Amino acid sequence: MLEEVPPAIRSGLQAPVACVQGLGFVGAAVCVAVASARDGQGQPAYRVVGVDLPTPEGARRIAALNRGEFPFPSTDGSLAGGLRQAREAGNLVACADAAAFAGADIVIVNVPLDVRLDVPALALTPFQSAIRAIGRHMQFDALVIVETTVPPGATETIVAPILIEELQRRGLPHDGFRLAHCYERVMPGNAYLDSILGMPRVYAGRDARSADACERFLRSVLDPRRCRLTRLASTTASELGKVLENTYRAVTIALMEEFAAFAEAAGVDLFDVAAPIRVRPSHSNMRTPGLGVGGYCLTKDPLLAELGARDVLGLDQEFPLASLAVRINRRAPRRALDRLRTLLGGSLAGGKILLLGLTYRQDVGDTRHSPSYDFYAAAQAEGAGLQVHDPLVEHWQEAGVAVPRQVPCAGGLHAVVLAVPHQFYRSFDYAAWLARSCPLFLDAFDVLSREQRQALRALGCRVESVGRGAGL
Repeated sequence: MLEEVPPAIRSGLQAPVACVQGLGFVGAAVCVAVASARDGQGQPAYRVVGVDLPTPEGARRIAALNRGEFPFPSTDGSLAGGLRQAREAGNLVACADAAAFAGADIVIVNVPLDVRLDVPALALTPFQSAIRAIGRHMQFDALVIVETTVPPGATETIVAPILIEELQRRGLPHDGFRLAHCYERVMPGNAYLDSILGMPRVYAGRDARSADACERFLRSVLDPRRCRLTRLASTTASELGKVLENTYRAVTIALMEEFAAFAEAAGVDLFDVAAPIRVRPSHSNMRTPGLGVGGYCLTKDPLLAELGARDVLGLDQEFPLASLAVRINRRAPRRALDRLRTLLGGSLAGGKILLLGLTYRQDVGDTRHSPSYDFYAAAQAEGAGLQVHDPLVEHWQEAGVAVPRQVPCAGGLHAVVLAVPHQFYRSFDYAAWLARSCPLFLDAFDVLSREQRQALRALGCRVESVGRGAGL
């Protein structure tokens, strides 16, 4: 491992070493956040080593970070600037060698813990293997912080026993580590890095010593003016906090999906209805309807409470609202497709459709579990011919499709589906692009303003929206 670490990390800096395990959308950004921390003398507070698996994707992420490039598309200039600063300071490197954990004072776990959605069931083996890799190499009394979203009880009943077993196997005391859970609150987008540094955080330790160490680390990295820290009584409580937080969001999205279907049938604009409701402080975070829920978190996290109760804590506890929300949200792309089929006369076969937006969230280059893929696959299965575009995606991995840099020509299109409210599409010059073509527009995520919808109708296009009655 030492051969892979730049001289500045080997010897030029005396700061503690923080290893970030997992260089995905969260872990890669956490590397930059920790590397950006400064001590009282303005020097880097940590030497940061990002560790990923020796897979082709892991190698790509590692190589990008070592070049000073963020490994995923991002519109956040602060993230790119922070990475450049870390490269200049020489306190951030990435590698695929688990032996890096041997030199770490702090290990931050950001590896995924997947859920099989068809069963559903926890896919624990990769997560357990990642924790075991830490235990095989970690130094005595290192602090391990689990940021991964895990089922309640996992830190105490899965992580701790693995670390104890590996330490004992090496002849070290079974209590020779500190362990905490602090769930991430990363929001990819224009404020990607700022969401890590400034959003309030919740944490807990396996014991008081672990909690104290976790708090000292968080205070050394996060913005003390904005980032309120809340310590909970146990790691299970902290884990439950993350699961509840994401379940709440998924349930409220599912609620709006139900009302969107009603608004369309009743000839009402649900966005106009919801806007004055949000004026009430108690309802300010009311969601809006869209193409559906995507991304790595909201598609699975509402299931973690029930799965954790059953498979981790041995409790017989059902969560019907959470499970129903997952099912409703997964149906949303199909409902949008049903509407498009009706608008096109009852069949999609032979229809030429342009799908604008492939990611799960606006201004983010992450296509994991994007509802756009469900829409795309279902439309293809019905015989539609689809073209796609996304300003932040060059290759759509899930569909195996190369994504053109320019929006495809409008000529010959039967329909345009606006799936993601990227700023690019909000400000796009549709009139110039149409060039006398008049396809149907289905706005599936409130992308177009009222003025844009009126302008397109003036050009002869029919414009309809998810969450709005016909012609609104």
